[in-house]
Amino acid sequence: MRSLHLATPEDLPKLLPLVAAFHEHQQFNTTPEHQHDAILPLLEGSPHGAVWLIGPRRAPVGYVVVSFGWSVEYGGLDAIVDELFVRNAVRKRGMGSDALNGLAKALKDGGIKALHLEADLGNETLKRFYERAKFFTREGYAYMSREL
Repeated sequence: MRSLHLATPEDLPKLLPLVAAFHEHQQFNTTPEHQHDAILPLLEGSPHGAVWLIGPRRAPVGYVVVSFGWSVEYGGLDAIVDELFVRNAVRKRGMGSDALNGLAKALKDGGIKALHLEADLGNETLKRFYERAKFFTREGYAYMSREL
């Protein structure tokens, strides 16, 4: 997919403003230092996740962060979309959908058995967006977290 590029350390200056915009939009209470320190290992080849830029590499309009894990239920490697962001000015042009679909294909080709994400189920627009990308809620299940 031409509009999805695996990010490298050289992409950090283009990526960090996107991360800051997403964190502000979501009202995450993170600092620029926190964002930098959380993203850099993924750009440097951490086996725990990766970041893809959405749009032209020289001027990306968004990004996707994926974390990797293991699922006995799904029979192997699985992945979680940790963050997905597309600049507001270019939303509703299909870039987010293209990115998710291209990412799902690449991960499947790489041996990933399932791709998960967390969604605000009260946000009907977001829910429909994810359903169009073939993500569905599992009846009786909720993604739960414990901060450590």
